[in-house]
Amino acid sequence: MQFSTWIRQHFAALRALLVLTVITGIVYPLAVFAVAQIPGLHDKADGSLITVDGKTVGSRLIGQSFTDPDGKALVQYFQSRPSAAGSSGYDPMATAASNLGPESIVDTLDADPAKVKLSLLSTVCGRSKEVGDREGVDGARPFCTKDGVGAVLSVIGPRDATGEVSHPTQVVSVNEACPATPFLSTYKGVQVECAKPGEDYSAGRIVPIFGDASVDTPVPTDAVTASGSGLDPHISPRYADLQIARVAMARNISADQVRALVDAHTSGRDLGFLGEPRVNVVQLNLDLDQKYPLRG
Repeated sequence: MQFSTWIRQHFAALRALLVLTVITGIVYPLAVFAVAQIPGLHDKADGSLITVDGKTVGSRLIGQSFTDPDGKALVQYFQSRPSAAGSSGYDPMATAASNLGPESIVDTLDADPAKVKLSLLSTVCGRSKEVGDREGVDGARPFCTKDGVGAVLSVIGPRDATGEVSHPTQVVSVNEACPATPFLSTYKGVQVECAKPGEDYSAGRIVPIFGDASVDTPVPTDAVTASGSGLDPHISPRYADLQIARVAMARNISADQVRALVDAHTSGRDLGFLGEPRVNVVQLNLDLDQKYPLRG
């Protein structure tokens, strides 16, 4: 290749680089910014921010926790769904899910409470009990103990060809740390033991116990599970309806007044068939404060 040809090719590449830099690095961003300023799009492009008395208090797209400094639910507010984004939830800089799946049913117990790691099952059981206690309904769920942990046994003993332990030598409630009293007294004629923190019971057959709780629990799924982003500002109408009585009592107003606000902040399926009906908790709670402020 001649030197002059090499020079021409490199100048052509440089010109292409400069042209594409101008188009993709300057023209395109400015065009997108200009389109975003069109009336009707400007608010969404700026983050769908919510302002009260000229002060930005949140976004319609990002949920918030309505709890006190100790993490306890404030009874005068509708509660959002759980969040795994950040240490206290709903942190836009740490958007994440728990990454736990249906096979996460055994807790990691430790003598140091800070080192205990709850399984997804126990997390859901605990949340369901908490919501049930707060809303005055039965928060019991299948595969959960009455104390709100996963009802799971490790059945230890010789196994048959199918993997079943027909004559266990030891049975441990793996999610109930000693000195707790196990949720079952016996299993297949063997006394059930509490779990000793730090002990490994994986050698046994892990058996979740369905229990006698109804599958039709009054505590809906979105009340006990986090969204994939951890930032979902919505809850289901069913979860909102469950909270109406508590919020009305805390604010000393009627349930019908609260229900009217819930209806006002309920959105249907997009285009009539996409997604599910939903209630924006952030906007609902702000509207509650404006129309029915809490009086001390």
